[in-house]
Amino acid sequence: MGSRYVAIAARLAGDDSRVRLVLDFERAPEFKLHYLDNPYRAVIDLPETVFAFPDDSLQQRGLVSSIRYGNSGKGRARMVFEFAGPAKMELVESSEEAEGAIHRMVFDITTVDQQEFSTEIAGSEWPELDDEVVSGQSSQDSDDILTIVIDAGHGGIDGGAEGPAGSMEKNVTLAFAEAMKEALEDLDGVKVAMTRTDDSFLSLSARVRRARDEAADLLISLHADSISVRSLRGATVYTLSDKASDAVAQSLADQENREDAIVGVSLENAPEDIAAILVDLARTETRVYSTGLAQEVISSFEGQVKLINNPLRHAGFRVLQAPDVPSVLVEMGYLSNREDEKLLNDEEWRNNTAQLLAQSVQNYRQTILAGRQ
Repeated sequence: MGSRYVAIAARLAGDDSRVRLVLDFERAPEFKLHYLDNPYRAVIDLPETVFAFPDDSLQQRGLVSSIRYGNSGKGRARMVFEFAGPAKMELVESSEEAEGAIHRMVFDITTVDQQEFSTEIAGSEWPELDDEVVSGQSSQDSDDILTIVIDAGHGGIDGGAEGPAGSMEKNVTLAFAEAMKEALEDLDGVKVAMTRTDDSFLSLSARVRRARDEAADLLISLHADSISVRSLRGATVYTLSDKASDAVAQSLADQENREDAIVGVSLENAPEDIAAILVDLARTETRVYSTGLAQEVISSFEGQVKLINNPLRHAGFRVLQAPDVPSVLVEMGYLSNREDEKLLNDEEWRNNTAQLLAQSVQNYRQTILAGRQ
């Protein structure tokens, strides 16, 4: 494992007012604790860590409404705990040789009032984003080239969603795709292609074919939809599933999948292996890599870009159906929300968020390359 830390075991116990978190490591890691609101969250930043405990070790309980963890950048890892209300997390024990574990860390999570939670947020210092890219490698072996296809949603006759101020989704996504292309091309060993570079219509099946024709390692589809709940705002990352994770995901998938109906294209016009993917999910590793990439995107966004509650979701998006290309759909925000619409048209926000997306791809690079073996 080299210099990486290993989290051997984890468990959570408690109720709606107090929860205890126990983490066992093979050696004591340094960590930093931060807080976020909307929703209420505590974030534990760690050195590079292998989370070796079973996936079901940490389940939502009482005050803790959701948990996610994973790599969050070069040499870093992160655990995010979402709370049902304002809460504080405190390290109450850090000891060696606890019940056979080399090092045990015990955190108590307790409810606090809004003022105390706001004070904790104000005192949270987030690390600056790493500007460094892979350096010292003037040449790249072809086996180390990562091919990314960026899909700007909608286009041409299909304008997509429209914001209260008149912003068209097809224009927002293309501008973001161009910013992301530039950010990715700053990285060594990355080849970038786009499904569209102008205001032209492209069917969903044609977008999937483009990714496969490029032998893409990753497809990232960019969207900024509208939703009936005007107050809903923030980014979401979707992966493919034959069953939607929730009603919002299903509604957006239905909305996006109707795109081809504009020009009379149907799923039956797609290649047979594309149409069959919904019944073939269990037989491909693509879904695993897609979820891994989605988790990296969310980790990169955490603390930098506003996320909706439970930002990792899934549904039957046709644009994600390439059986051999890991694919995610990034909902950058909702044009139906005025605040999101302003951000989506802000060049500085767009460039910063594009850099974060590029960083998430860089973080997942070795996992994708290893999957070729």
